[in-house]
Amino acid sequence: MPLYCGIVGLPNVGKSTLFNALTNAKALAANYPFATKEPNVGVITVPDDRLTQLAKLVNPQKVLPTTVEIVDIAGLIKGASKGEGLGNQFLANIREVDAIAHVVRCFDNDNVIHVDGSIDPVRDKEIIDTELIFKDLETMEKRLDKLKKQAKTGLPKDKKMVEVAETVIAGLEEGKCARALDLDEDGQALVKEMMLLTGKPVLYICNVDENSVVNGNEHTTRFKELVKDENAEVILISAAIEEEIAQLEEYEEKMMFVEEMGLKEPGVNRVILSCYKLLDLLTYFTAGEKEVRAWTVKAGSKAPAAAGVIHTDFEKGFIRAEVIAYDDFVEYGSEAAVKNAGKLSIEGKEYVVKDGDVMHFLFNV
Repeated sequence: MPLYCGIVGLPNVGKSTLFNALTNAKALAANYPFATKEPNVGVITVPDDRLTQLAKLVNPQKVLPTTVEIVDIAGLIKGASKGEGLGNQFLANIREVDAIAHVVRCFDNDNVIHVDGSIDPVRDKEIIDTELIFKDLETMEKRLDKLKKQAKTGLPKDKKMVEVAETVIAGLEEGKCARALDLDEDGQALVKEMMLLTGKPVLYICNVDENSVVNGNEHTTRFKELVKDENAEVILISAAIEEEIAQLEEYEEKMMFVEEMGLKEPGVNRVILSCYKLLDLLTYFTAGEKEVRAWTVKAGSKAPAAAGVIHTDFEKGFIRAEVIAYDDFVEYGSEAAVKNAGKLSIEGKEYVVKDGDVMHFLFNV
């Protein structure tokens, strides 16, 4: 089952423009609220220099990167939790994603209208947080009613869950997002089970003008100060410029454009890798003459689950995995050289996959 990162924000902050830059899609990016009504789903190639390096060493027939899926969700306005605008639709869509890329507008442009009439990323974030918290409160209060009925049986575990739910509700009523609450394991499990909107991990993307992509501006300074205690990453990007770069055909042209902006790589690369990390994903590789390929697994996955990403039969009939650390593969230059150096390990069903592992699976079905 794929994991999704959802792009959220107020109308006209640059969500669809960013989505187009990330996916090279043609989602409608218009200068009026609710240009995006249905969520757009895109598949994004995950940039990884390690794949390129492995391909140079192996010289395969094909090179296949891994991907991550991203969703461009309809814009939200004040009152969304009460159904204003496309609120109900927005909230239903965001409930289905696993992580949030929250876009805030940090550029001034009189030709691009703002739904609230002025540029203020701090206010914009607070609007969205408030609406999500209201919806989470509604969700938790309904759950608390059920838990209280269950607790009448007198079982200690049911009474404990009532206390846990009340703790979550108290935090939400204080205006705190669920992900920021200091909860025990039971509390964290309840937040996850209820798919609370404010419990999802978040990445903030400040959409700036071209001249502010490196050092930011007064809007980004205020915004970073606001979120400094959230333990969330903040990325500066000019979505409009990134969309132009994405439309260029030649790699050299793209990099020339990027360097002129004072960057080492396209801003979308940072967004993609941050979304990948936010979803708690890692990459392992397979490397042979036919293809060198990157594969995605959830962090903490064991070898049979990683094999199952390639084919379910690989997981069902898993025998063992031959594993080479990426750095060892590069240092010795080939699988044969790694074997001769005694750096190839044979791992069983309990092996936890590490980011960058080069793996070969043996199975029998």
